[in-house]
Amino acid sequence: MRRRHVMAGVGALVSQRAGAATLPWLSPELPDGTRGEAHLVQVPGKKPLIQLSDRPPNLETPIQAFTTAITPNDQFFVRYHLANIPDAKALDGWKLQVGGDAAQRSVSLTQLQLNDLPQTEIVAVCQCSGNRRGLVQPHVPGVEWGNGAMGCATWHGPKLRDVLALAGIKTEAVEIWFSGADQPVLPATPEFHKSLPLTKALADETMIATTMNGSPLPLLNGFPARLIVPGWTSTYWMKHLTNITISAKPIDNFWMKKAYRVPAGVYPVEKPFPTQDDATTWPITDITVNSLIASPLQGEQVERSGFTIRGVAWDRGNGIGRVDVSFDGGKNWQGAFLDRELGRYAFRTFRVDTGPLPRGTAEIRVRATSNSKETQPDVWKPNPSGYHFNVPQRLTVNVV
Repeated sequence: MRRRHVMAGVGALVSQRAGAATLPWLSPELPDGTRGEAHLVQVPGKKPLIQLSDRPPNLETPIQAFTTAITPNDQFFVRYHLANIPDAKALDGWKLQVGGDAAQRSVSLTQLQLNDLPQTEIVAVCQCSGNRRGLVQPHVPGVEWGNGAMGCATWHGPKLRDVLALAGIKTEAVEIWFSGADQPVLPATPEFHKSLPLTKALADETMIATTMNGSPLPLLNGFPARLIVPGWTSTYWMKHLTNITISAKPIDNFWMKKAYRVPAGVYPVEKPFPTQDDATTWPITDITVNSLIASPLQGEQVERSGFTIRGVAWDRGNGIGRVDVSFDGGKNWQGAFLDRELGRYAFRTFRVDTGPLPRGTAEIRVRATSNSKETQPDVWKPNPSGYHFNVPQRLTVNVV
């Protein structure tokens, strides 16, 4: 794909404002500037999403969408690092190039050829590393995401290892590198390339999706193909995937060596990333256990006779074993009912009936525990970029 075929800017994608500047269901813990500037926008193929930036477009899913385990395509969040985004016409004739110094051969695959490979399907959470960053105190730099830089979908396509096998993997391979069709506006901006350790690239769950919830991938969610890395944050889930490089050396660029890193040894990981770890920091990889109440909303008026609390819980792939909810600010906790599990990488929906409550303000809290006994911490483990903010959510409602 030639650079001139890539759209300059996103003016054609983003509509005029579709809501008030300050939305009542934005968390009060977000920075005042974010609450003042965030607004709903309508983009092609989507219901209104919360716009946090327009160049590049970063659009958050409203919290109300998270009462179900599957996030509809038209409500799925949008995350870009670079502002030159391909339009559908530019992706005509798209091919996926696979090769590299540790590949036995180079191959070029059309979407039809991808579809001819053995297909797999997985339900998995796609979550931005910075989800809930805007709730960190004191606030840190970056897109000030609330709760909606995430979604859960059914992804369908070939396993990555089957695609890599077409090119052949030499014994000296250590990493698999990925790049997509989006491009920087300025030459000085580093192009967005990411890598996976060989163990994660060859894992049974890692795949290339060509469909999402039974339909072709939406343009803003990676059409015509994107990388799916279940259990890991979505910085690795390359959209508009164009090149896969089987490499005998670690990638050395801004997006791996400087950005998306956390203090070494602080967060649990399932598969290490030894070629990118150092003594002080590691690349962010595994999602941490978390939960979210989607109904009722912050500040909502509810009946004292009782109401139902609904939401989702998720983790890095061990599965959710328990969700507890408090109606009195954490003094007492009650186990929630967990709905059927759709897969260990998926959202698990929960619900709990409060029963009668006294009039006044009630503070609701929620915390999840995984099957591996990992529980949301009361105190966040700090890092400079506000990653992994997974302390129990708190919201207040007015009981009348």
